[in-house]
Amino acid sequence: MILTLNVNGRKREISISPDEYLLDVLRKLGYLSVKRGCDTGSCGLCTVLVEEKPVLSCSTLAVRAQGKKITTIEGCQEEAKRFAEFMAAEGAEQCGYCAPGFTLTVLALMKENENPTDEEILHYLNGNLCRCSGYISQLRAIKNFMEAEKR
Repeated sequence: MILTLNVNGRKREISISPDEYLLDVLRKLGYLSVKRGCDTGSCGLCTVLVEEKPVLSCSTLAVRAQGKKITTIEGCQEEAKRFAEFMAAEGAEQCGYCAPGFTLTVLALMKENENPTDEEILHYLNGNLCRCSGYISQLRAIKNFMEAEKR
């Protein structure tokens, strides 16, 4: 079957098998920031935005994204770069493996909730695992980034 997606503002068509996952299709299209982690939808590495909502692409059939707007980290490089600076400033730097999914989840949170509490931030990110740094420094970086982006 032919799948049509709008990835990062660009219309893409690809022949797929009905049982292919969105993760595999995006990687075939060259979006290599979308990473395979647990393959069970529990680590968040494969997070992309579908219609601006975080979706675990390792457990989403590609056909469910037919005709939809997909955003990978390649599609929001400027925002991601600004966010990375806040992460570094708080000592929340990561090895980078989980960064694309983590960053996309933070950007989606910002669109959904302009003034989240600490608990709301932590709840929103509970599907994104990071083994490199502490979650407290990440929380500070997220709050500082969100405050700076309001200006």
